[in-house]
Amino acid sequence: MRRCEAIRFSVCTGPRAMPGEQEGVVKFELRFTPAPPVAPDWVRELSAWRRILHLTGLVGRDPQRYGGVGYGNVSRRLPAAHAGAQPRFLISGTQTGHLPVLDAGHYATVLACHPEGNRIVAEGPVHPSSEAMTHGVLYALDEAVQYVMHVHSPEIWRHARALGLPATPADVAYGTPAMAEAVRRLLRDGPARERSIFAMAGHEDGIIAFGRSAEEAGQILLRHLARAFRLEG
Repeated sequence: MRRCEAIRFSVCTGPRAMPGEQEGVVKFELRFTPAPPVAPDWVRELSAWRRILHLTGLVGRDPQRYGGVGYGNVSRRLPAAHAGAQPRFLISGTQTGHLPVLDAGHYATVLACHPEGNRIVAEGPVHPSSEAMTHGVLYALDEAVQYVMHVHSPEIWRHARALGLPATPADVAYGTPAMAEAVRRLLRDGPARERSIFAMAGHEDGIIAFGRSAEEAGQILLRHLARAFRLEG
């Protein structure tokens, strides 16, 4: 019988904290069961685009940024376990940003997200990314969302307003129930659902894009990166 671990998932490393955000604080309770990787076909398209994100520096690890800690994560929706069930999804494991290529062994399966209880249930060969709660909210809000990509782009982030990007509040920390609620408001009340991209004002350089395919989400990011480069002159 597989043993389920109940742990307090703490993010002690990562991009620098913004005002109101503290590194090292508990983000959520993770109920995790070790399990084998999913079949390679489930991650083939996602990993191909994640490799492109790594090549463009949107995901990765840079000694000159964030204290040299890896950044960025990607996910894809899985078929529902049954009608009315919570969305399930695959997400890249915590601190895999430095790896240029991911395979099935680098992804966790999130079985349930409970923002109101600050709890995530997951299984797999690795623990899920600390941003799993935000991904889960996006899948729960819109059944059309099949892929989510969280990247770090100083260029897009600096020019978010000029690019017309919706943004979460500057005092909301990543990976928290408050961020989940902020994302819920963005998609409900603003243009984020139509644009399929938003900035995380309280999470340095944080940008999230989503779409019906990995290509759609990836192209949105690359298109905005090119526009940001033009603004940089």
